[in-house]
Amino acid sequence: MRKSLFVLTLAILIIAISSVSLAADVVKFGISEPMTGAMAVGGVLCMQGYELAQEQNPTVLGKTVELVLVDNKSDKVESASAVSRLIEKEGVVAVFVGYGSSCAIPGGEVANKAGIPMLSASATNPLVTQGKEYVFRACFIDPFQGEVMARYTFENLGIKKAALLVDIAQDYSVGLANFYKNTFEKLGGEIVSDMKYNTGDQDFSAQLSQIIASGAEALFFPGYFGDVALIAIQGRELGYTGKYLGGDTLHNPVLIELAGEAAEGLIASTFFAEDAPVIPESEKFVKLFKEKYNETPNAVSILTYDSYNLMLDAIERAGSFDPVAIKDALAATKDFPGAGGSITINENHDAVKPAILVKVVNGNFAYETTVNP
Repeated sequence: MRKSLFVLTLAILIIAISSVSLAADVVKFGISEPMTGAMAVGGVLCMQGYELAQEQNPTVLGKTVELVLVDNKSDKVESASAVSRLIEKEGVVAVFVGYGSSCAIPGGEVANKAGIPMLSASATNPLVTQGKEYVFRACFIDPFQGEVMARYTFENLGIKKAALLVDIAQDYSVGLANFYKNTFEKLGGEIVSDMKYNTGDQDFSAQLSQIIASGAEALFFPGYFGDVALIAIQGRELGYTGKYLGGDTLHNPVLIELAGEAAEGLIASTFFAEDAPVIPESEKFVKLFKEKYNETPNAVSILTYDSYNLMLDAIERAGSFDPVAIKDALAATKDFPGAGGSITINENHDAVKPAILVKVVNGNFAYETTVNP
């Protein structure tokens, strides 16, 4: 009896020691993305990039990286709760909130208060990083993106009258529209109609009728692609013939699938285009992405891919999992060779990198031009 008890105790002890040893060989990266809700498709695109990057670079400082995903349900409150859970219950050393400024802003507030480094791949609203010591991003911000699109509208397209259709439920949409408007008016253009809607609305006929009556030659609608697809269709059905323009959230093949012919000619700013002038890191990413997912790469996935690798690079430069050391290494990032272009982190913790413009031509996104900061 004593012998059996000894053997059982020894077995339990061995299992416990093995578990501790296994845990000691793993480091956790926390991911809060919208896997359900209005922005769920964006969350899926984010995960493609994270998973591909982790598959290619699974370790850092001798430890295996474990990705811990919590669905933020496309909701501001849920995003804050998701980041809290990742930090307090999962013990992650870093957090990623890539898709949607409305989710990245509250998530960043939680991470910053906890003193845990957070990196956002594609959230472009300035408030994501503003005043937050531990929060960074791997993309350009809306003041730059809004100026790029306003200048392209006024100077390249020669348009002097533009309209706005803004999703007032999304910080991204409101912020980008304001930056576009400010630049367009400074250049001498006129915003002849400034209309609003809420995420998930289905009928835009009232707003579009007013936009058509205003004589707008272009419509800038910086929303998420599901809503914008409906707007594009309804606009053409009502007889609107002006240009369609938007931001990075529109660079998604699902937009074209949903909008069909109504998306033809649409122009958007983005972070990456497969047919743009390439760099070695981009070529590698495109090859790996197609092999793994059997589909055309997208800008969101390339940014989450870069975000994961940038965090690994910062940890390796820090030589430590200490959050202060990681934070300092991220802040010192200069000329990181990302697949979506070189990344330098400025004093505001934002990435300095060019904007790429794409246009829907014959049912596909085609590279239009590159605008450097």
